[in-house]
Amino acid sequence: MGIALMFGFCVVAPMGDAMAKVLGQSIPLGQLILARFALQALILIPIVFAAGRVWRMCGRILRLAFLRTLLHIGGIGTMFTALKYLPLADAVAIAFVMPFILLVLGRFVLNEEVGTRRMMACLVGFIGTLLVIQPSFYAIGWPALWPIAVAFIFAFFILVTRQLARDTDPIGLQAVSGVMATALLLPLVLAGDVMGWPLLTLVVPDTRDWVLLLAIGVLGTGAHLMMTWSLRFAPAATLAPMQYLEIPVATAIGWLIFRDLPNTMASVGICITIAAGLYVVLRERAMARQARKPSLQSPA
Repeated sequence: MGIALMFGFCVVAPMGDAMAKVLGQSIPLGQLILARFALQALILIPIVFAAGRVWRMCGRILRLAFLRTLLHIGGIGTMFTALKYLPLADAVAIAFVMPFILLVLGRFVLNEEVGTRRMMACLVGFIGTLLVIQPSFYAIGWPALWPIAVAFIFAFFILVTRQLARDTDPIGLQAVSGVMATALLLPLVLAGDVMGWPLLTLVVPDTRDWVLLLAIGVLGTGAHLMMTWSLRFAPAATLAPMQYLEIPVATAIGWLIFRDLPNTMASVGICITIAAGLYVVLRERAMARQARKPSLQSPA
């Protein structure tokens, strides 16, 4: 069940990104993000009350939840922006530099033990990411770097989420995040519309856009729920390597909808990034398994 749910996440998440790429041509960014989080709140609040989930927060937990929400808004906003310029597969593949960023942050910010081999794998992963970026950077310039911003923001998002994981219900946390984001974005978008700011104006969607906006909210919320629930049925060490399935799925969806395929250099970079990422994940799992082994004691 855990593997099936994680596979579902790897399919649903890039589908939501594809809908955002389509809508990015007709719906301003602020309205797009607002719709994403408002629908998340509308979907999850009834689930929270029906299931009796805990979602009241105060003190340190509330402050961390607010910071997490800001990072979530920033991460989704930068991803939607990246999708305006880049093919779907390239944007998703470049954003997968995030595990390497997390490892480096763990080593130099959290003083976690990170071995030489894993640091070398990070370097190889960065090289693979540069190969993916290079063709797009040559074609469109600095907007090709937006997925790097996505990776950095979501790396900090995950670090904050780890701080909250032990003290919050995951579905309740997502519901609170949806409410917070909507409360922050709604007045901002309304003010931007009055001031005439292009990214924050409001437009009246046509029927197709309404359907796609609804799809983004449902797919985004569903993807997070599948990832959360997958961890109830299988350990993270088992599921982590599966997340790299999102890249070939994004490639297939990108070709089916946009007829976009990575060029040869980007394809090589994607393969290098996946290989380096899988090495890091498998190495982490081996180290965790070794740490759990009881230490051998010499006989008395």
